[in-house]
Amino acid sequence: MKIISMIPARYSASRFPAKLMQDLAGKTVILRTYEATVATQLFDEVYVVTDSDIIYNEIVSHGGKAIMSQKEHQSGSDRIAEAVADLDVDIVVNVQGDEPFTERGSLQKVIEVFKEDPNKDIDLASLMVEIKDWDEISNPNTVKVIVDQQNFALYFSRSPIPYPRDKEAGARYFKHKGIYAFRKQALLDFYELPMQFLEATEKIECIRYLEYGKKIKMVETNVEGVEIDTPEDLERAKQLWK
Repeated sequence: MKIISMIPARYSASRFPAKLMQDLAGKTVILRTYEATVATQLFDEVYVVTDSDIIYNEIVSHGGKAIMSQKEHQSGSDRIAEAVADLDVDIVVNVQGDEPFTERGSLQKVIEVFKEDPNKDIDLASLMVEIKDWDEISNPNTVKVIVDQQNFALYFSRSPIPYPRDKEAGARYFKHKGIYAFRKQALLDFYELPMQFLEATEKIECIRYLEYGKKIKMVETNVEGVEIDTPEDLERAKQLWK
């Protein structure tokens, strides 16, 4: 089974432009993320996929591997799908470019899902982490996921799901962490399928897979890390790095 990692990397992020080129303890955020992914030693190849000459040169000049996108893309999955179309690969793991604290344990968990799926029933695997702080649960920037008894995703939302009408029911809340592992075909299918209204409404790309009947296996982890979405996140990351 050939397994590669793709790190989609846009230069112009809406909330924090050029965040991937910000300094984090002497190296850029994107280079830190790339090196952390390589250091897991889980992948046959690791690539950064980008629309930016600046990011491309940053990776290549430090001895890394990068691919320039040929088209404009709406999502990271689209960007990766274009890049892997002609590659000989079975499983593609998407690591977000703004996650410099990417570590081996969590990635290994999503890869194991496919090694334990001989019938190839599962299209995607992804991570979730339990959250208990109501401010985070109700924050629309935090994507929540609910799952069935086998931990297959039922739905993703920016709203608190499930809605706590009965506070005594003991609902647990899970945040979706932006690491995905795909079968190559699921990724290529995503690229060909038009966006539907649920994805367009929530602005959560993995909803497209559910809308078209793909099976997403969620794996619980307790590793939080820091996703760098804002300047405040970057400051937290710097403190954590120290």
